[in-house]
Amino acid sequence: MVSESWRTRWFRWTMNFWPCYRGSGGRIAYIARDWKEVRVKLRLSLRTYNYVGSIFGGSLYAAVDPIYMLMLIKCLGPGYVVWDKSAAIRFRKPGRSTLTAAFKLEDGELEEIKRRLETEPKLDRTYHVELVDASGVVHAEIDKIIHISHKQKA
Repeated sequence: MVSESWRTRWFRWTMNFWPCYRGSGGRIAYIARDWKEVRVKLRLSLRTYNYVGSIFGGSLYAAVDPIYMLMLIKCLGPGYVVWDKSAAIRFRKPGRSTLTAAFKLEDGELEEIKRRLETEPKLDRTYHVELVDASGVVHAEIDKIIHISHKQKA
């Protein structure tokens, strides 16, 4: 496991207090110094529970929504455009305890993106993440499609 840097700690801290993300109930627990791994926690709380006492589906999605996009922006650098294009969520079990999600990017993935964008104008990548409880039981699965292209030169 790669340790956090002061920059990733600062980003984690500010992101957790950013009203848009804070409202989700999710908290970023860890960002690797190279941005290739991020971990998120989502607790059942007054802010996140729904009518039937489990974690609200909107909180499940919002806690994981921006993470892969942010990771790719940081890993690819300023020469690339990275946007969320679409998402799908599958609710597997009601979340009645703290759930976590682990996001990872491999070096090979980043190299393939750069290589393909040498010959293609844009590409879409699909990323999968699971929200799991302490026992590893999957409560929700999210698939994110991310659009990536080179920035146009002015």
